[in-house]
Amino acid sequence: MSVLDALRMETPRPRMVREHRHAGWLAVATVCAGAFIGQLDVGAVAFTFPALEHDFHAPLAAVEWASLSYLVALVVLAVAAGRLADSAGRKLVYLYGFMVFTIGSAGCGLAPTLGALITFRVIQAVGAAMLQANGVALVMTSVPQGKIRAAIGVQGVAQALGLAAGPAAGGLLTTSAGWRWIFLVNVPIGCAGVLASRYLLPRTPDRTAARRFDYAGLVLLAAFTSTLLLAISCASGLTMPSGASAALAVTCVLSAGFFWLRIRHSRHPLVDPSPLTRRPVMAGLAGALCGYLLLFAPLMLFPQVYAAHAMHGAAAGALLTMLPAGFALTVLTVGKTALTRWTSRVRGVAGGVICVPAFAGLALTAPSTAASGLLLTALGMGLGVFVHANNSALSDAISVRLSATGGGLVRMTQGLGCALGIAAVTLCLHRAGRGPQNVTGLRLALAVLAATALIAIGTALVAGPRRSPPAIAEAGDGVAPDARFVFANERTFLAWIRTALALVAAGLAIVQLLHPFPGIPWGRHLLGGAFIVLGAVVSTIGYREWRRNQRALLHGEPLPRSVLPRILAVTITATAIASAVVLTLSAVRGH
Repeated sequence: MSVLDALRMETPRPRMVREHRHAGWLAVATVCAGAFIGQLDVGAVAFTFPALEHDFHAPLAAVEWASLSYLVALVVLAVAAGRLADSAGRKLVYLYGFMVFTIGSAGCGLAPTLGALITFRVIQAVGAAMLQANGVALVMTSVPQGKIRAAIGVQGVAQALGLAAGPAAGGLLTTSAGWRWIFLVNVPIGCAGVLASRYLLPRTPDRTAARRFDYAGLVLLAAFTSTLLLAISCASGLTMPSGASAALAVTCVLSAGFFWLRIRHSRHPLVDPSPLTRRPVMAGLAGALCGYLLLFAPLMLFPQVYAAHAMHGAAAGALLTMLPAGFALTVLTVGKTALTRWTSRVRGVAGGVICVPAFAGLALTAPSTAASGLLLTALGMGLGVFVHANNSALSDAISVRLSATGGGLVRMTQGLGCALGIAAVTLCLHRAGRGPQNVTGLRLALAVLAATALIAIGTALVAGPRRSPPAIAEAGDGVAPDARFVFANERTFLAWIRTALALVAAGLAIVQLLHPFPGIPWGRHLLGGAFIVLGAVVSTIGYREWRRNQRALLHGEPLPRSVLPRILAVTITATAIASAVVLTLSAVRGH
């Protein structure tokens, strides 16, 4: 047997491991190590940016590519790594994924220049893609059928812990040992992962024949994502030759167009376009992009703000950890709560509605205060509810036959959302001038994120399933509906409009007429802004439901269920809780 053949062959586990009663869970633990280290790295790297700017004398628009290059590579390789694993062997690809990730991490820690660091980050991302593409499949083939759900849950916990620990680990390592150790700490973990993969993972029981791969589609996808983010970086202060921005914009548009034509007409496209013909799927993918943009943008924004406030890295990391911790905890537990009685549409809207006042509060709060930590936690929980609901809506919209394709589309969209979040924050900080303590840039970025949260609410309305109760009144097609029901529908719409006006008036009164709360000057703006946003949401959805009811009456269809009562109940309850917190803090500080 040649050396090359040996490198291509999956080796069996030792007999002692293979026959152990917990052999499957040992394999799950190995997969969890890869899931944890990948998520930990993503959350920690943002804390290196101020140090990278100082050490390499580079602008933020250049330094951000230490993360963007990693995310772009993940987006591009998400599908390719999965296909390679199915044909070459999942254990083999996972083991080599740990090796490549470890080599890339060592190179990042020793990189002499920013260009070298970005290059090794791409290598690191190749390894991460090989790990991520195999995790779920390895878990499902390692444990008995009855334990699969529990094993996947354990892997989800490992990912959540890595994401939550990332900011704290990044802040602590950057302050105590230097930014290079954020990458070097992966080396011993990666070496242990290689050994564990060799001796604890089972061989692939069934492989699929290698199919023709769409390399042209891969190149076009890479060109589209790279030129899009480079064009944003040019607008964010990245020094490029004259005319480069226009050339990048043109290349981005052309590569996006050719990529769409490629997947539409190729016999073996990189991405199957079949799910993209349905509006709920497109809305769900847009929601996935918005959700991960809103999650990762603050992880990029606040380390810059904390550095401007000269906040200690460990304290800053611990404070920012509240965002991914709230997100991870909510995603893992929301399926076991009473929220599952609501439709994914209602849960998605409720999660988005929580995010809007949270961003408004963060814009009016000092970044280093306990109130900021509470708002970050609320933001993470709102995003957790939204993302969980959006994933449920996508699962309902994509047929089982195309579930693998849908999963690849979701992973690609989520990765693009993460990258766009980082790029958008850099653009806002640059346009605001990055003045003293980044206050203007912070507020501009948070305003953009609040607007994105409103867009996310719109995607939830379109992506969620439409479940209707039994018909209240029926009139066959072509028969005029009963005028009493038409007038009742119009009166209901006017009632919602009056409610919206009352909410807006209440918000304006709170902001303009109330005296500032002692010790909490931003409290009235937070509470008033929540009522104003809720008024806008009620007015918009009220009009939409009036149109849906009119259509149902004209065609004799069941009247659709209204989501407004639940939205009002959830939001007003949340606002009441926030009011109690603000009044309590005001009383303590005022005293």
